[in-house]
Amino acid sequence: MAKTIDNSKMGRPRGFDTTAALDAAMRVFWEKGYEGATLSNLTDAMRINRSSMWAAFGNKEKLFKQAFKRYIDVYQTHMHQALEKPTIREVIEAALRRTVDFLSTPGNPKGCLSVHGALAVGDEANPIKQWLIEGRRSGEGRARKRFEQAKKSGDLSTDVDAAALTKYVATIIQGLGVQAASGATRAELTKVVDIALRNMSY
Repeated sequence: MAKTIDNSKMGRPRGFDTTAALDAAMRVFWEKGYEGATLSNLTDAMRINRSSMWAAFGNKEKLFKQAFKRYIDVYQTHMHQALEKPTIREVIEAALRRTVDFLSTPGNPKGCLSVHGALAVGDEANPIKQWLIEGRRSGEGRARKRFEQAKKSGDLSTDVDAAALTKYVATIIQGLGVQAASGATRAELTKVVDIALRNMSY
């Protein structure tokens, strides 16, 4: 006898909000880092069981990548907006000051997921560490391209090393994240940015 297929169960929607679950996972990774986030931490925050998590998001590595993309889309749009400013001075100031705004937003976990998510991990989590490193390099590549364009337009001196300037700005931004994670206040981070801007020459 042929087995009867219940078509009513095919394509049945999941019984939970995947966006809300992903947001919850993102905050766990943001607070604890990739390696520090246990499966129990994740499923408890997402309010789903492990089988549902695997079915919806794949393994822990895939879940992290999806959560990180959500983090970029929701919390890091200011970096793309900064690159669209008309002058390099405005680009750099917007990137730094909006980073301070982001890092000092009440209710957000401390620090920056892109830096602290997998900065120091064991061998098993090394693929995620390398993936984040490549992501930061990609971001620096976009900034360097913007600085090179400024050199061609005359907004940035031709003797400025665009790669070095990119690395310098990235180092300040990453340092702000480390300081915020260590408890630095908005006022303290703002003073760092003020000093950095005063000492930049183009």
